[in-house]
Amino acid sequence: MNTDAFRQILSDWRVLIMAVLIIASVASIYLLSFNPDAGLTGNLQLGLDLEGGAWLQLAFKAEIVGFSTDVPVEEFIPDLRDRLDAEVYLVDDDLIEIRKFYTREELEPVFTAAGGTITSYTQGVSEETADDVKRILEEKVNTLGTRDARINTLTGLEGVTRYIRIELAGADITTAQDIVGKQGKFEIRIQTAGNATEHVLFGEDITSVSTPSQYPPGSSQWGVGFTLSDSGADAFREAAITYGAVRDPDNHQLIMLLDDAIVYSAPLSPDLASNLQGFPVRQLSASTGSGAEGLEQAKTLEIHLRAGALPVDVEVAGSGSVPANLGEYFKIMSVLAGIFALLAVGVTVYYRYREPSIVLPMIGTNVAEIIILLGIARFIQQLDLASIAGLIAVLGTGIDQLVVITDEVLFEGRVPSPTLYLKRLSRALGIIMVAASTTFIAMLPLALMDLSTLKGFAIITILGVLIGVFITRPAYGKIIMGILSR
Repeated sequence: MNTDAFRQILSDWRVLIMAVLIIASVASIYLLSFNPDAGLTGNLQLGLDLEGGAWLQLAFKAEIVGFSTDVPVEEFIPDLRDRLDAEVYLVDDDLIEIRKFYTREELEPVFTAAGGTITSYTQGVSEETADDVKRILEEKVNTLGTRDARINTLTGLEGVTRYIRIELAGADITTAQDIVGKQGKFEIRIQTAGNATEHVLFGEDITSVSTPSQYPPGSSQWGVGFTLSDSGADAFREAAITYGAVRDPDNHQLIMLLDDAIVYSAPLSPDLASNLQGFPVRQLSASTGSGAEGLEQAKTLEIHLRAGALPVDVEVAGSGSVPANLGEYFKIMSVLAGIFALLAVGVTVYYRYREPSIVLPMIGTNVAEIIILLGIARFIQQLDLASIAGLIAVLGTGIDQLVVITDEVLFEGRVPSPTLYLKRLSRALGIIMVAASTTFIAMLPLALMDLSTLKGFAIITILGVLIGVFITRPAYGKIIMGILSR
């Protein structure tokens, strides 16, 4: 190819975009946050299949119960809560979540006594509670600095989440179990004079924590309610009176700490300060502000108030580990599988066209697609064996589509006139778009449903399809035109 033809190819905006993305992807894998010990994999997130590690699958010891009752719901729910001695929340108009494990047979007489009947029973928790548990576990993982962790909730079609799965690459099973069971040290202190503070109570004096809600009800202010034990309420009142918080709340703020780090600080409200002068108060609420930011802060504060304890008891339903040496073996075999797949594709394409000027751009475009895909996946997806399978699937479907373009644009073995070429290229890209759409639709349920490793396969496949349709296929069309038109 002469210099003018080469320059013409590089000046096309489709080819430029692909080149820029290749450079950016290589930089994201090997240059950004450079890890000298990572080797060939650079900054790619490797799952426990390739790096070794441990996994736990936890079952929620709770249930979602459908009910019917003639008793007003605002009376029925508190009655159940007292009879069961458990946290009970309304999930839907006729569904409640009981955060304590009971069989249906154990619940039926309790519901009857409260004036209701059970219409359905499913072990597990609501998606909202499952998300709370996931956020708590993610915060614990982040606090411990564990590398390459993945936490997935496993939700059924009825919307009830029964399991949550924790995968920790590079960690042992003991570390995984510690993350689930370890609680932090929660403490409430009171400001005395200046920056000095005094201890009021520890987390064990908090008997229950509610989910974030609007305080007062109907307002735009979000907050988290919590209940103190009798001894905790007495200690809280005594400290507020002794250090002057009931008389001058603004200069005697209450400070909440988790593992000695401040997580919340605010003065007593005027109503609470007034009440504390006469009697202990067990029911308290911490306001976090309004709007979406206030809600997010309330969710975070709820986690802190629980000191990292899960709102629902869990039991280990399954566990396992992949030794580091086995993970290294899988890593080597995955690289070899990719190389052999690329060689097989190259031989097949060469056998069809017998023309290096066609085969090399095809293989180069395919490699470029994989590089861009890895550069993007490095930020959003761990690479495990299922994800590697997705990469190989992308490699195969990519070559199929490049063959479609090549066969469509060639006319009697040569490139036609520019006008006819562009018309044929548009038709080929239309065919590819339809094929890519079917793949996208087929993979979308797997990507949206919490099916553990299958989700990674679907995400990689969808990303590969999108990159191919919008970046590499159009660029290849211009490249092959510039090469063959000579």
